[in-house]
Amino acid sequence: MEREISGWAYAKVNFGLRVLPGRADGFHGIESIFQTVDLYDELTLTTVAQKGCFVHCSSMKLPENNTLTKAYNTFCKVTGCVVPGLEIDLKKGIPSGGGLGGGSSDAAALVRMLERLCDVRLSDSELDDIAAETGSDVFFFMHCDEQGRGCALVSGRGENVEKIHGRDDLFLVLIFPEVSSSTKEAYALVDEAFARGKFLVSPEFDELELVYRKPPENWTFINTFTPVISEKYTQIGRAIEALKSLNCNYAEMSGSGSTVFGVFTSRQEAESAVEKLSDSWNCKLARTV
Repeated sequence: MEREISGWAYAKVNFGLRVLPGRADGFHGIESIFQTVDLYDELTLTTVAQKGCFVHCSSMKLPENNTLTKAYNTFCKVTGCVVPGLEIDLKKGIPSGGGLGGGSSDAAALVRMLERLCDVRLSDSELDDIAAETGSDVFFFMHCDEQGRGCALVSGRGENVEKIHGRDDLFLVLIFPEVSSSTKEAYALVDEAFARGKFLVSPEFDELELVYRKPPENWTFINTFTPVISEKYTQIGRAIEALKSLNCNYAEMSGSGSTVFGVFTSRQEAESAVEKLSDSWNCKLARTV
């Protein structure tokens, strides 16, 4: 019998993102705090007779082998369950390629929904096995709560996730500059900067939570990607300066870009900032969850 279920996949922002020099296995280590915000994609799953995972997204063209199909196939392999065929309708609320983890969050949301469909509960190690086959940011989303919300210290290539209590008092003004930088390009630019001896001073990993608990105006987080990406794509730097001109408490780029966010502790001030920016920028208000 056909069955349909729906779920949300929340975006994340990075509060601090230190990239370490490349490793022998081709990956880079990172040190960051990931936190979900109330910007989300919506997934609707319908079981079908045909085996496999078929994804439909009206707002963008997805490659045939995407994070959702990878997560589905790996779930089947890891669990050994007889998993029904699925048609997935994906409604995007998270901009693609913006450093907000949309594809990774979608994959983790799908796994939570497959657990419900198949009446199984995966162990942390099984969730990590699926994440390892799907994408580095997926590790974080796999360890969020049942609604897909969470906050964590993240290190390694993303596989080390130490959950911490997230703040719910932060309002973020997100700006979406009309530029696109791939993760591959971003890491290549960072490697070039490292080769020239360009390193940013960052809080040590064991200090990140201490910084996070401070008022945002006292944050000393850095994002290794920001200088190299904003040098190539000047709109990034302009967006950060636009937020700072409105007296946000802290402004930075999320992930490898290109989304930029400004942190406010007052909803009223954040809403005012969105109103002032909306004539010049594509922007949105979000809250940490």
